[in-house]
Amino acid sequence: MNAPAESTRSTPQSKARLRLWLRLLGVTRKIENELRDKLRREHDTTLPRFDVMSALHRHPDGLRMSELSGVLKVSNGNVTGIVDRLTEEGLVERVAVPGDRRAMMARLTERGQTVFIGQAAEHEAWIDGLFAEMDADEARIFANRLGELAELLETRGETQ
Repeated sequence: MNAPAESTRSTPQSKARLRLWLRLLGVTRKIENELRDKLRREHDTTLPRFDVMSALHRHPDGLRMSELSGVLKVSNGNVTGIVDRLTEEGLVERVAVPGDRRAMMARLTERGQTVFIGQAAEHEAWIDGLFAEMDADEARIFANRLGELAELLETRGETQ
């Protein structure tokens, strides 16, 4: 059997980074599961629906379906099904894109804005409660470091 290449040998640094990744993944899954459960129980909705409404809330003039998919980093098919259901419930409306007869944009209705604002306020309170043991300075430090890492990974992805 061949010995592993030098670059694949475990080091204290690589072990620490692996533990960090596993911890991030575990914490993310726990938080996401908690949010999914609370959204389902308290608002009879799902996290993907909340994410679509959040994206549309940030873009009050609406987004083309392809733009919405890009913002959420999911397929057009996933977004279309969610937007269809939100439209049936009167939370989202489809509007024609000026100058492009085939294109449609999705945007929150007035009712959708109201519903989302209520959900978002509770979502923020849930997150605040989950991170209650961390003071604001610690939260900013963690967020900044993770933001730097995300930027680095994004840059790496663009150069490969």
